[in-house]
Amino acid sequence: MSASAWRPRARTAVFHKPVATRKQATAEAKGWAQPASRIQVSALHGQVALRDRYLLVYEDVLATGRCELLMGDVIALADRDPAMLPRVARLVDGVCTDLRTAVEETGKSVPLVDCVPDLYLDRIRPGGRLDRWYLRRDLPIALPHTETTLTLRELADFTVTANGRELTLNVADIIGSVRHVLSPDRWWPTGLTQGDPTEPNIADPLCWLDFEFAGRNTAAGEAANLLWYLMALGGWLVPRYQPDVYARTLRLALPPQSHPRVEHLELHQRIRHIDVRYSWHTGPGRRAAIMRSLDSLRGQRGTDLDGHHAFLALRILGVIPPARLTGHDLLLVLVKLAESQDPLTTLDTFFTIEPAPDSHPGEWSSNVPALA
Repeated sequence: MSASAWRPRARTAVFHKPVATRKQATAEAKGWAQPASRIQVSALHGQVALRDRYLLVYEDVLATGRCELLMGDVIALADRDPAMLPRVARLVDGVCTDLRTAVEETGKSVPLVDCVPDLYLDRIRPGGRLDRWYLRRDLPIALPHTETTLTLRELADFTVTANGRELTLNVADIIGSVRHVLSPDRWWPTGLTQGDPTEPNIADPLCWLDFEFAGRNTAAGEAANLLWYLMALGGWLVPRYQPDVYARTLRLALPPQSHPRVEHLELHQRIRHIDVRYSWHTGPGRRAAIMRSLDSLRGQRGTDLDGHHAFLALRILGVIPPARLTGHDLLLVLVKLAESQDPLTTLDTFFTIEPAPDSHPGEWSSNVPALA
């Protein structure tokens, strides 16, 4: 719908999403239309051209009452209240069903270059985000539980035992391997999807929001995006390192209950070896979301970890700038990166998590809306 044809609908709450150019607005509107006939989406009412930008006018599903909360809010409430766990299960089941149906009904194998490029192809190409963040500078890492700082390049010369598993933390080699696997001409199972299945982009009752990356996307990329957000970004890295984004994109933005931590680190300089013991604690709501996603995605075409490690590596590396992370947190991220590339790693072993210490219900606001 053109700007001249758009008229606001009476008594309809809307959300105005700004984009820089007409081309971006047109591409997002086209992306929105592709899955809109098959899944529940926020309505797109039109576009408005301003002097310096364009606005996409979406239905505000929270303001209209069509939805109550976002996925991240539902998970956070379930971390505090077991009665919310069935709601988490219903929402996750619906998300995974939509992803599965997209591959079944609109799926075909295509080269990566024919997919939406932003989350994967653009970030891995030479000179892209990963080169800027990891290869053009030698990042220092202050090793936790020691007084030693190593750079990324120095760390690559060490062997690492993490929770009993032998790993190599060579980021440059991993990026090279990912670049080879995610070459533009390699073919992948795909479907027409929303393109960014993360906690702020999914409302409850199930409705998909934000269509910047909508269109033809890989099944493996969608699974990696969902699972890594549930595992690390939503409950840990985004609240910690992008608190303004976390507060702006969720309705409640409750304090997260995920506590990944390096419990022990022993550095053996002479033999260039590091022993690490870490734990990955989450609240019961997030644990339920992760386990339910694994159960739903297991066996679906194109979503297994075997052969699709590259998409997970790119989600691990390509969202939060590593220079912003503490040495403790960057080491944890790199350990999970190395695990994701180990051929012996399965979905179940990679997403091994433990219950968090008891949370305190009094932490959350008394202004939470009444929930069914």
